[in-house]
Amino acid sequence: MPPMIQHHIIPGLARPISPSSHAVIVDGWVFMTGQLGRDLDDPDGPLFDGIASQTAQALRNMDRVLTGLGGSLASLVSVRVFLTEFDRDYAAMNAAYAEFFPEGRRPARTCIGVTGLVKRALVEIDGIARVE
Repeated sequence: MPPMIQHHIIPGLARPISPSSHAVIVDGWVFMTGQLGRDLDDPDGPLFDGIASQTAQALRNMDRVLTGLGGSLASLVSVRVFLTEFDRDYAAMNAAYAEFFPEGRRPARTCIGVTGLVKRALVEIDGIARVE
């Protein structure tokens, strides 16, 4: 029997910019659409200023999506971070990112330099989580 696939648009959150779901759940595994440093309560507003602010907001957005699915950032197993200015922003992104995860309880992570992101974002973060 094929696994049950559930596509989720979280009530109360701005719709994703791309034609996608906020998250898809397969057998308790949550595959999240990438989040930017934008305010989900004001989706047409500007992105937050600077890499630290955009990183923090992207992670707060991820937490809101996961909370809507019965999880939290602690549910994350793996994260991918995409940076448009890798050399310039890597250290500041790491400092902001580390504030959201206690040492010894951080998800696996890959960080990738890219040539561009939607809305000229400095960072986009997606992840895989597990919820019951």
